[in-house]
Amino acid sequence: MKVQDIRELSAEETQAHISDARKQIVELRFQLALRKLESPARLRTAKKLLARLLTIEHQKLITEEETAAAAAAQ
Repeated sequence: MKVQDIRELSAEETQAHISDARKQIVELRFQLALRKLESPARLRTAKKLLARLLTIEHQKLITEEETAAAAAAQ
């Protein structure tokens, strides 16, 4: 999922994707421990996706707070 696609998601959709990414990481770690993971790169990719999702979620939160603070100051 590209950054632009993530930015267009609603807060609920972002939370759903974060939850899915976390579940996927747990499953991949389990497969890695059992030596059934075909490609360790999948785990790395899943971690990067989770990091992107969390970063963009945090950026949206900060933007909303700044907007609210600016509106309250006026």
